[in-house]
Amino acid sequence: MRHPDQDAQFDLDPNAGSGPAALEVQDDLEGDTLREECGVFGIYGHPDAAAITALGLHALQHRGQEAAGIVSYDGGRFHSERRLGLVGDTFSRREVIDRLPGNMAVGHVRYSTTGATILRNVQPLFAELNAGGLAVAHNGNLTNGLTLRRELVKSGAMMQSTTDTEVILHLVARSRRSRFIERYIDALREIEGAYALVSLTNKKLVGARDPRGIRPLVLGELDGCPILTSETCALDIIGARFIRDIEPGEVIVFDENGQDIHKPFPPMAPRPCIFEYIYFSRPDSIVHGRSVYEVRKAFGAQLARESHVPIDVVVPVPDSGVPAAVGYSQHSGVPFELGIIRNHYVGRTFIQPTQAIRESGVRMKHSANRAAIEGKRIILIDDSLVRGTTSKKIVRMMRDAGAKEVHFRLASPPILYPDYYGIDLPDRGGLLAATHSLEEMREIIGADSLAFLSIDGMYRAMGEPGRDPANPKFSDHCFTGAYPTHLTDQTQTEQQPRQLSLLAEAS
Repeated sequence: MRHPDQDAQFDLDPNAGSGPAALEVQDDLEGDTLREECGVFGIYGHPDAAAITALGLHALQHRGQEAAGIVSYDGGRFHSERRLGLVGDTFSRREVIDRLPGNMAVGHVRYSTTGATILRNVQPLFAELNAGGLAVAHNGNLTNGLTLRRELVKSGAMMQSTTDTEVILHLVARSRRSRFIERYIDALREIEGAYALVSLTNKKLVGARDPRGIRPLVLGELDGCPILTSETCALDIIGARFIRDIEPGEVIVFDENGQDIHKPFPPMAPRPCIFEYIYFSRPDSIVHGRSVYEVRKAFGAQLARESHVPIDVVVPVPDSGVPAAVGYSQHSGVPFELGIIRNHYVGRTFIQPTQAIRESGVRMKHSANRAAIEGKRIILIDDSLVRGTTSKKIVRMMRDAGAKEVHFRLASPPILYPDYYGIDLPDRGGLLAATHSLEEMREIIGADSLAFLSIDGMYRAMGEPGRDPANPKFSDHCFTGAYPTHLTDQTQTEQQPRQLSLLAEAS
C-alpha cells in the first residue's frame, strides 16, 4: 500500500474529476453552498455518558444534519441508537437516553461525503472483533478508501455499508498484532487522507488524528472524565474544560489506567483545513488557538483593505457572512445593516412542481429587509462562492427591494478545485470560479462589482506574512490545487467502482 511522501505536496491535474466526495445535488439552491463535514464526540468514565454525548452532538449539529448516532458501553454490552435526522429528533427523548446505559459513549453527527444517507451508513459504526466490540466515529474522508475497499472485498471481506469508515473496522480486524492499540495503529498506517477518529472498545476510549492534522480534534475534561470532540463549542455546552488540541498524527487512549499517548507517524508539517475558519466551525469555537469569530472578522477587514468601493451599507448574507461583514464594516467605517433576514425554520427546499414556484425557493430562506437597503449602494458579504446560483438570486432580490447598487464580496479566495477530505464540493465543472473569469462571474451573478479575498490576504488575516508555497500552513487545496496527501483513489488506472452497493433500501 502506498503511503504519503513525508515532504511532498501533490498537485492535481486541473482536468481531473471529483471522485466520491462530490455528490450529485438535486436542487440548485441546496447545491450552492459548502456542505458540512461531520462531528464526533466521546467521553470516558462518566455515569451520564450518553446524555452528555447527546448534548455535545447538539453543539456540533452544524457539522452534519442528515443523521446522528450514539454507542455506549455498560461494562457488559454495547448499546447503539442511530437515526436519520437531527440530534433533537431522537436524542432529546429520555427513553432513548435510557436505552444507552454505561459510563462510556461515542457519538457522531453526519453529512454524507461518502455513502448514501441510509441507516446502515449512520455512525458510529460497530463491529464485533475477536478481542471484543469496536465502535468508530469518523470525521473526514479517506483518499484511498475505495482502493482499500476493493482489496478487502477481493480478500473476502463482507461490507455492510457504503461509507469509507467501515474500511477502518476491517483493517483493525485483519491485523495480526496481539494488543488492540497495535492493531488500531496498524489500520491507521494503511489509510490516507483526512481523519479525526473517536473509537470505543469495552475498555478504552481512543482518539486519533491524521498526520497532517487536516481534521480537528480536541481534548476536554468534565468532572475528571476525558472528552474527545471536534470543536470546543461542544465542551462549552456541557460546562467542560478545554485542555488541548490533539496533535496531528497523535493517538490518545483512555482506560482504567489513565491516559496513554502514541505517536506512530514521522513528524510532518501540520496542514489544518482552512475551511474550518472560513465556514465549518462554529464562530464561538477556538480552533488551534484562534477564535473562529475573530478570524472571520479579520477576513472581512482584509476584504475591505483589498477591494473597497464607495457604498452606503454593508449587508451580510446570513448566517455565514455575518462575522466577515462585521469586520468589513468596522475597518471601512461603513454601517452594518441586516439587509437580508433569514428564516431559520426552513430545512431542505420543498420539491417544486413548477419553475415559477422553484424561483421563489431562495425567498423561503432569505428575504429582503427593504427598509435597510432601498435607495442605497450596498455591498453583500458572504463566506464563499460555489455554483453561484443562490448568489444570483440574492443579488436580484436586493435589486427588487430597491438597492441602488449591489456589490458582492467573498471572504475567501475563488474555489478552483474539488475537495477529497470530507467537504462535499462539485468537480471543477460545477465550480463557477473554475470555469469562468471574474468578469463572467460578475455578469452571471448580476452584481455591479465582484471580488474575492486574495490567498495572501487570507493568510495575513490568519496572522501569517502570506502564503509560503514551499510550506503552506493550511490545507488550502480548494484554492491552490496543492493537496497535502496522496489521492490514491483519483490516480488509480483501474476503474473505481461507482456502485458500492447492490442493495437499495428505504431511508
